[in-house]
Order: sequence, then structure tokens, then C-alpha cells
Amino acid sequence: MSILVNGSSKVLCQGITGASGAFHTRGCLDYGTRMVGGVTPGKGGQTDANQLPIFNTVAEAVEATGADATMIFVPPPFAGEAIIEAADAGVKVICAITEGIPTQDMVRARAALAGFPESVLIGPNCPGIITPGRRVAGTGPTATFQDGCKIGIMPGYIHTAPEDASTGRSVGVISRSGTLTYEAVWQCSELGIGQTTCVGIGGDPVKGLNYIELLSMFNEDPDTHGVIMIGEIGGSDEAEAAEWIKQHMNKPVAAFIAGRTAPPGKRMGHAGAIIGGADDTADAKIAVLRACGANVAESPADLGIAMAEAMGLKTVGSS
Repeated sequence: MSILVNGSSKVLCQGITGASGAFHTRGCLDYGTRMVGGVTPGKGGQTDANQLPIFNTVAEAVEATGADATMIFVPPPFAGEAIIEAADAGVKVICAITEGIPTQDMVRARAALAGFPESVLIGPNCPGIITPGRRVAGTGPTATFQDGCKIGIMPGYIHTAPEDASTGRSVGVISRSGTLTYEAVWQCSELGIGQTTCVGIGGDPVKGLNYIELLSMFNEDPDTHGVIMIGEIGGSDEAEAAEWIKQHMNKPVAAFIAGRTAPPGKRMGHAGAIIGGADDTADAKIAVLRACGANVAESPADLGIAMAEAMGLKTVGSS
């Protein structure tokens, strides 16, 4: 099983005629995602380079295609409204890839989403979400897959669908960092640990789904046997998730917190990665995660091993 998306998900691209939207639509199609169309106001009735239909509005696209998911590559000044438009059209999974959306726009979008409880937002400023498909041919970037769903910019070929859920070797991934998501996935795949679903939640201070909501989903998914949680400096999200893990999680959690050497008051990469107090530091978050039962890796190079240890799985060189 998986959470949020699967091989049956029908996906739109808002901003499909822009350079990024067009490029990543092609990548999702190549992976095997059921891309059913795109939205660019003023270009309705046309088709893109992949012969996908283009619509003027998300509502028109949903009515014509039955789309239940979307990825947003709309420029930052208009991306907040694009999120609201998708929810208003009944799209259930809204994945905002766009970076640099004004915080005030995201505050408005989050407030508006409260009126659409059937819709969930992933991002913004994130790599997206993937439920890995079964590899059917090829290797590396040229491999082809079936029954999966990739929405966003992640390299699909490094992900591995669980071969057999009964082996207890499948995990979910939740991360604020795109690059570290890929690192965790690659390490798990190399250790024979498949992934049910991987979600990049983004590093902005105002975003959609956060750790606790996704931990809860993975906790209820019978085919997910452990969770990797990747965080960074800034905010209290990781500490709050740690307390939730202690009280509710019945599956092992491995974690990593980036930014141990970051100086207070200086933003490091993501808009939300800034130390505002003693509880925002990497060391503080690591301490509370460990106190609440998570196996915290000292280095991003140890994420796969940390997950295997937490799950009680043998790795290469273990006895």
C-alpha cells in the first residue's frame, strides 16, 4: 500500500507550458505517472509537446479528466492563488513545487484550504511526492516503471517499491530537504529496504502537510514498517513530531537533523531554516528525538543504516 497517491492517481500540471512544468511533466510521464493534462490560462484547447490537453482553469481540467492530484509550477507571484484554485476545483492532493512564494500569499492559501477539508497540500518549495512503481525494464535513469506515481522533481529511478510487504522491509520517508530525501532513499534501496511513499514537505515556514499528519498516515499504513524523518534547524516542528512519536507511533523511526554548525539568526538555505532560539538548534532537536525513541543518525551518510538498525534488520557487515 501507500499514502496519498498511487498508480491510479490522475495528475495535472498547473503551469504545464512553462519551461519547468513542461520538463517535469515529461519526467513524470516517463516514470509512468498518469499525467492527464495541464493548466495554463489563455492556452485552453491546445495540447503540449506530449499531446496532453491544456485547459484554461483547473475546474475545466478536473471536469474533463477526472484528475485528483496536481503539481504546481506556477511562478511565485501567482502560485498561492493556484493552490486555492486547485482546492476549489476538488483536487485532493495538491503538490506545490514552486519556490519563493511570498509568505503572506501562503498564509492566505493555508487559511483558504481550511474550507476544503478533502484537499491536502504538499509544499511549497518541495521536491514532491512519490509512491515507487515496479521496475519493468532498464536500469538507472532510463529504467521504466509501472503502478507508481511520481509528482514533482525527484529522480524516480533511485526509489524502490517494496518487493514483498510481508518481509517487513518497507519504509516511508518525510523530509524538509529534497537532496537529503534522495540520499535516504538511495541508501535504503542499496540495503534492500523499499519505500512505500516518500514525501518532501518543503522548507518554507508556512506549508501544507507536516510531520505529524504524515507520521499518522504511515502509522496506519500496514505496508509501512518504519519511517525516516529528516529535519533541519528552525521552528518547533521536529520537536512536536518527536512528542507525537513518543505518544502514538507504533513503528520505528530513524531521523536526521541538518544544520548542526549553523549560526543563530542566519538563514541556511530554506526560508524556514533559521535558528530563533535555543530550541531551534539541531542539537536541541536531536536530543528530544532521541529522548522520544527515534534512532538519530549522526551523519546523512548513515540514514539507511539508522533505519535498518531501528527496524532490527541486518545490514552488510552485521552479524
